[in-house]
Amino acid sequence: MIATPATAARTGGRDLLAAALRDSRTRTLALLDAYVAALGEALTVPYSLQLNPPLWEAGHVGWFQDFWIARNRQRSLGIRCDPDHQRPDGRLSGADALYNSSRVAHATRWNLPLPDLAATRAYLAAGLADTLDLLASAPETDDALYFFRLVLFHEDMHTEAAIYMAQALAIPLPAGLLGPARTCSGGGALSVPAQTWMLGYAGDGFAFDNELSAHPVELGAFEIDADVVTWERYLPFLAATGAEPPRYLRQRGDSWEWKRFGAWEALPLDAPATHLTWFEADAWCRWAGRRLPTEAEWEAAAMTQAGFAWGQVWEWTASRFLPYPGFVAHPYRDYSAPWFGDRYVLRGASRATSPRMAHPRYRNFFLPERNDVPNGFRSCAR
Repeated sequence: MIATPATAARTGGRDLLAAALRDSRTRTLALLDAYVAALGEALTVPYSLQLNPPLWEAGHVGWFQDFWIARNRQRSLGIRCDPDHQRPDGRLSGADALYNSSRVAHATRWNLPLPDLAATRAYLAAGLADTLDLLASAPETDDALYFFRLVLFHEDMHTEAAIYMAQALAIPLPAGLLGPARTCSGGGALSVPAQTWMLGYAGDGFAFDNELSAHPVELGAFEIDADVVTWERYLPFLAATGAEPPRYLRQRGDSWEWKRFGAWEALPLDAPATHLTWFEADAWCRWAGRRLPTEAEWEAAAMTQAGFAWGQVWEWTASRFLPYPGFVAHPYRDYSAPWFGDRYVLRGASRATSPRMAHPRYRNFFLPERNDVPNGFRSCAR
C-alpha cells in the first residue's frame, strides 16, 4: 500500500506519534476557541441525542488520554491489557464519574458539575504533557505504542464530531479545519472483476478491533461509481418523487441552497450529496435502478481501482455493522461491541476527517437515520 498519513499513524514510531498528538490537540483547542467565540465560556447548548455538551467533550478527550496512558499500568501490553486492572487516581479527582462515557449516561451530561473552561484547558495541557513524557521512553513496538495510537485516533474522532456539531449549531469554523473541497466527477463507472477479497486489516501496526480478523469474501464482478453521487445526480430524484429535501438543503425558486456552518450559500451541483440518511441514499438507488455497494465491494474497489475517488464524504454501504469472524473486543471494549447489529457501515472519510483516520479499511458506523454527519454514497449497477 502507498504510504499515507493514515498508514503512517498506524505504523509510525515515537517521533511521528508525538507530532501527531500535538497536532490533534491543536485542532481540538482551535475548535474549543470557535465554540467559546460563538457560545461564551459557559458553552451552553440545548440537549440533543446527537450531540454532547462542548465542555464535556473537551474534558472527555482529556480523561480518555489520562485513563489509557498515565493511569494505565499495563499500557505496554497493548491489546493484552486487562482494562479492569486497578488504576491509580488521575489528575482530576472524580473524573471517572464525570467523563467515562461507558458509565455516564448521555442525558446526564448536561447536568454534571464539570470543571470550568480554564480548569478544562489546564487538564488537557497537563494530560498531553504526561502522555508525551511517557511516549518518549516507550519501546518502539506495536504493543507499547498501541494506547498512544488509540488516544490519538480517539481525539481525531472527537475533533471530527465537534466539526459536525458546529454545523448543527450554526457555529462558524476557523480556517484550515476542513480538508480541501474538490470537484466530483458525478459520473463514470469502474468495472471490478470477480475475485476473492481479503476483507479487514492484516499486518503490523494498529488496527481497530472491528477490522479484525481479515477473512476471505467471494465477490462477483460488479460495476461501481468512480465517484460519489453529486447534487446534480441527486436533485432530479427529489423532483421526480416529491421526497423531502435532505437536512441543510432548501429550494429558492429554481435554485438550491445549502446551509454551511450557519450561512446559506448557493448549492454547488458538482459537490457530493451529503448529510443524507441511509434511507435517503437507499431510496435514490432504488429510484435510479441501482444499489448501494457492500463494504467488501467498497473496500476492494478503493484498494484496487486507480480511478476510485473518495475522501469528501462518509459513504453509506449496504452492510450492517457486524463483527468479523473471530472478533475479539480490544481493551476499550465499548468501541465496537455494543453497537453491532442496528447500525450500517460507512466507508471512506469526509472533509472533516483527519487524514490520519482516512484508511480504506476503516469501518465507520452509524444508525441509518443519522443525517448530522457528512454522509453521502456511491452506487453499483444491479
